Amino acid sequence: MQKVRVAQNSFQFGEISDSLIMRTDSPVYVSSAQRVENMVVTAEGSLKKRHGLKHHYDYSITYDASYKEQSHLFKFEFDDNEAYVISVEHQKVRCFFLDNAGTYTTAGDLHLVETITQDTSSNALPFDKEYLQEYTFAQYGDVMFICHPLFAPRMLTRTALDAFEISTYSFDQRADNKITYQPYSKFQANGVTLDPSASSGNGITLTTSAAYWVAGHVGTTIRYGGAEIEITGYTSSTVVTGNVVDELKIRLSVLNPFRTIDGLAVVEVTHLNHGFAGGESITIEEASAVGGINASQLNGARTVGDIIDENTYTITAGSNANDSEDGGGNVKVVTHAPTEDWDEQSWSGVRGYPAAVTFHENRLCFGGTIAEPDNIWMSKVGSFFNFDVGDAADSDSIQIVAATGDVNQIRYMVSNRDLQIFTATGELYVPTYLNQAITPTNAQIRKQTPYGCEFVQPTSIDGATIFTEMGGKTVREYLYTDTEEAYTATSISTIASHLIDTPKYLAVVHSGFNLPDSYAAFTLTNGEVTLFSSNRAEKKASWTRVTTDGIFSSVCAIHNRLFANVYYGNKLYLCEFTKASLSGVGSREMGIDNFIYVAGYPFIDVSSAYSVGDTVTLGVWTTPTTWLGEHTVVDNSGVASVDVSAYQSFGGNFWVGRAFTAKIVSNPVDASMGNGPATGEVRGITNVVVDVKNTDSLKVNNRPVISSNFTGKKEVRLLGYNRNPQISIEQDNPAEMQVNGLVAELIV
Repeated sequence: MQKVRVAQNSFQFGEISDSLIMRTDSPVYVSSAQRVENMVVTAEGSLKKRHGLKHHYDYSITYDASYKEQSHLFKFEFDDNEAYVISVEHQKVRCFFLDNAGTYTTAGDLHLVETITQDTSSNALPFDKEYLQEYTFAQYGDVMFICHPLFAPRMLTRTALDAFEISTYSFDQRADNKITYQPYSKFQANGVTLDPSASSGNGITLTTSAAYWVAGHVGTTIRYGGAEIEITGYTSSTVVTGNVVDELKIRLSVLNPFRTIDGLAVVEVTHLNHGFAGGESITIEEASAVGGINASQLNGARTVGDIIDENTYTITAGSNANDSEDGGGNVKVVTHAPTEDWDEQSWSGVRGYPAAVTFHENRLCFGGTIAEPDNIWMSKVGSFFNFDVGDAADSDSIQIVAATGDVNQIRYMVSNRDLQIFTATGELYVPTYLNQAITPTNAQIRKQTPYGCEFVQPTSIDGATIFTEMGGKTVREYLYTDTEEAYTATSISTIASHLIDTPKYLAVVHSGFNLPDSYAAFTLTNGEVTLFSSNRAEKKASWTRVTTDGIFSSVCAIHNRLFANVYYGNKLYLCEFTKASLSGVGSREMGIDNFIYVAGYPFIDVSSAYSVGDTVTLGVWTTPTTWLGEHTVVDNSGVASVDVSAYQSFGGNFWVGRAFTAKIVSNPVDASMGNGPATGEVRGITNVVVDVKNTDSLKVNNRPVISSNFTGKKEVRLLGYNRNPQISIEQDNPAEMQVNGLVAELIV
């Protein structure tokens, strides 16, 4: 028999898939484990038990298997001292103030400051539990924009430190209110004309040359040559009625559209697709002198003379020309003739609303409606309610289409190095040029990778943007590489593919769990959380799993604080991964979830977080914390309580929570022997030396090793032989644990 000592100095890759069980040659294999549960990979590569979950709030929401997503958490961050957790629910929004200074509650707690069920117009909120996971948001200052294709963008506005309101996003208007600076699009087929019955007034008839209208058009706005008409009534698919906001007029698209003939008053007019018949009355505006005919002899009421072709007709001026030339300047024609020059507001109940929203280069950017899934609209610079394209000046609104050959249904946009666009079929971006801002004349959309994005908000971590690929089985990082001069979308979940079970929500916490690294927390369909951390400079990436005696739902992060919605029993609670703390005595790790601190004797009231029949773990704050085992919540005069009559000596202040187990299961211990690898051979582990730090209890292969706080190396002797010998390190007590590495003695 041969004996060899095998060291595992690091767990920097966390938990890996059992499909890698034969990759004993890989550096990943020797720095990972087959299961890492409720442990966090530190920057040094050791494993530290995660924080417990502090109870913050009972939503009074009951679990519904048909609608599991009943609260979508967003962060609202005004500055370091004024931050909020926002819960968007079915026709409701709750706003929690992160009370760092203890203004309303204990310092560090969340305080519910606003519950909103109606908007500023007293209408019910449009948020629906069927689509909560799909909602997108962007915040600037005191306003957060919330978007989905089924409702007009909503604005959550902070009006005071503890007050919010919700209103519908509305566009800026010209001073006379006759122009609304909103985006417009042509939805009609080529050749379809619009024929208004008059050029001004209310209740005019609007007739299209082909079926176009639906009842939902009532309340929307169309433009006839740039002049707005509000639709007020629906008659048929070809006829509606409307009110003309301003007189109908068309700005001729050809500059200098007039041609004079020396000695004649007849003027040829170039007017593309004019739709006129001879003898119709029109009004000319803003024309300048041409061919010796003064502007006053051109502007005003005129009669269409001869129709030369579909783009040209004649009028008679008030005087004869003394020269033959082209001119007239930038001319407007007041008319209501049938025309193809008409369009409709881009966003409406008929066409849908933007799915994605973000801020980029001081513009508010929207993307992807139902009718135009691959369109992007960017506001004017610094004017977040103005989408006037103007004359394409650098600061004007930008409106572009991702016409790449595929239908790119935009789901998310992320402002990073460039404006990154995540669609159902691929990943794109709008490039930012060196020392240049994006402008209407240089804006373009470039397609990069073909994977598609699930309904999980992509988020930046370690210089890259991570997203969930369509299908929910792979997580990728979207990263610009100078060597490719393009974005790549490399899978970062290959080594732990078994942990990716259709993610639902994603949040990145920086310096989370009181550690220097950043961690991406994915909540999964199976109710668990998967943690990912990355350090590209050191080529370190890890995956671990987080479980609790319940079901994780939405998550959000503010700075170094990670919040989670969790179903315990049949109820939804807002919790936070954190140490337990008491005024004047610092903080301490609590190996329990949904924990609360309560006082009383002989019964303590736990109804804020627990129900009768629940099993809870009880503890008291001593040095070290004394744990009093599991207890059943009982009914004490109608109040869910725990009987603590046996613990009078502890003073009547108790921690109550749900215990969880932290566990590490190593990869099969393997080594190269004198005659080759031991892989597949029957072999045994005779002893293990485990290096730990600040560890209060520990089991190795179910053998208790440490019972009180210990730092250093512990040796454990083991028995047994098999073809895949593994080491299990476990702690089921609510205590601290950190494992730095181990050395196993292997016999073959």
